[in-house]
Amino acid sequence: MIRNYTKKMAAALMMLLVGGALQAQIPDGYYSSLKGKKGAALKSAVHELIKDANVLDYGSGSGHTWEGFYTTDRADDGMVIDRYSNDKRYFGSKGASVSGMNIEHSFPKSWWGGSKVQAYKDLYNLMPCEQKINSLKSNYPMGKVTTVKTDNGCTRIGTGNRGYQLWEPADQWKGDFARGYMYMATAYQNYTWTGTQALQILQQGDYPTLQKWAYTLYIEWAKTDMVDEQEVKRNNEVSKIQGNRNPFVDFPNLMEYIWGDSIDFDFDPDKTICSDNYNGGGTSPDPGPTETIIYYEDFAAGTGGCTTVSTVLPQEGFEVWKTDSEYGWKGSAFYSKANHTADATLMTPEIDLTGYDEATLWFNHAVNFCASPSTTLSVEIISSGQTTPLSGIAWPAGNSWTFKESGYIDISSYAGQKIKIGFHYRSTNSESATWEIKSMKVTAVTNPAGISDVKEETGRPDLSRPYEAYTTDGRRVDAASHRGLIIIRQDGRTWKMIR
Repeated sequence: MIRNYTKKMAAALMMLLVGGALQAQIPDGYYSSLKGKKGAALKSAVHELIKDANVLDYGSGSGHTWEGFYTTDRADDGMVIDRYSNDKRYFGSKGASVSGMNIEHSFPKSWWGGSKVQAYKDLYNLMPCEQKINSLKSNYPMGKVTTVKTDNGCTRIGTGNRGYQLWEPADQWKGDFARGYMYMATAYQNYTWTGTQALQILQQGDYPTLQKWAYTLYIEWAKTDMVDEQEVKRNNEVSKIQGNRNPFVDFPNLMEYIWGDSIDFDFDPDKTICSDNYNGGGTSPDPGPTETIIYYEDFAAGTGGCTTVSTVLPQEGFEVWKTDSEYGWKGSAFYSKANHTADATLMTPEIDLTGYDEATLWFNHAVNFCASPSTTLSVEIISSGQTTPLSGIAWPAGNSWTFKESGYIDISSYAGQKIKIGFHYRSTNSESATWEIKSMKVTAVTNPAGISDVKEETGRPDLSRPYEAYTTDGRRVDAASHRGLIIIRQDGRTWKMIR
């Protein structure tokens, strides 16, 4: 069913498809120190970049918080943008507080002991907020509320499935607050967190700082509620005041390189998606090919949905492939101080490459007790009933526990198909290697079909006839199963639709 899309979705689409709507705000070279870093090192590099801010004094008056809000949180008609309630209130003179509203700390000051340090005054942490809901949300962490005690139509307060007291923003603000929490957990990662509520969501130290349940949820929210024009505008205005930026707004996928599915890959601010839709210049960049992560698993954290297929085992019930909480999937037929003959394959779940033009495989592995890993072991593609060994893999020497990256293996010949990837282990009575697969990633690329020039057509497409469907970044999709914003192309005409 076709239905109207929200104002926020329309704003996000405009940013993606229309060049020239916003002026480039990121100073040249501002993010250059992040290039080539990943995971914990990337987070620390971001911290060094944004940790110092020229914050305003707290309160009302010239040079104070409310004067900042007058620029950062004022709508065109003078209304206060309140992300915690649907009440309508309006700014008076610049710098004056607004009756019935507080300056709300998204990260409560009690979480670092209450001292009025930089975080206490940081506009990325401060928002104008209706007084009653501000009081009720107390110093609770942000999370998914499952048992609601208070709901003002915008902010929910109650308990979550862990039993924590939580507050939950409205759907239209979830991504904004998630990116704000990521900023705070990075800019102030050196703080000592204190109190029950703080330690429900945070842990001491530079990495990961956010508890796993928290960053997992916030990544989900940030993906669902994408950066829109209003959020970009606020980031730009706060930056003009403080001199630092929220990089999680500038680069919506930065979070994946710090906490998510790309922590094993180097971040490059010159090549990744930027919310301003600019590369530091005055013109909109060519969309270029769009890379999508199809499958990513850290096998130290789980099985990744993999199964094992064994053709030869030393004895009935023996498992060649086992999971290890530190090393991932481990294949070995050495036991009772002896080598044994075995043939067993670790098989991924089905990986769907339909609709893609190119694909790449990468994994991180270690091999020990093996004279020639490249001839003894193999990685295979299983597709349409055929099994084909892959070449071009960077193999470890076979005599240590040191992990080695496989390199980026081109599997584009399987683009458009559904595949499985098998890690084929073989051993003999004279040599039983140990093969560890720690993490794995499959990415795919769709070359854009010129969607940057989309214009809204009148009428509707006839979906009973042939047509093409794309995401806003140019990825071909099946419109029948895809949910969200898509672009329909038919007979040389294009439509933007929500399905």
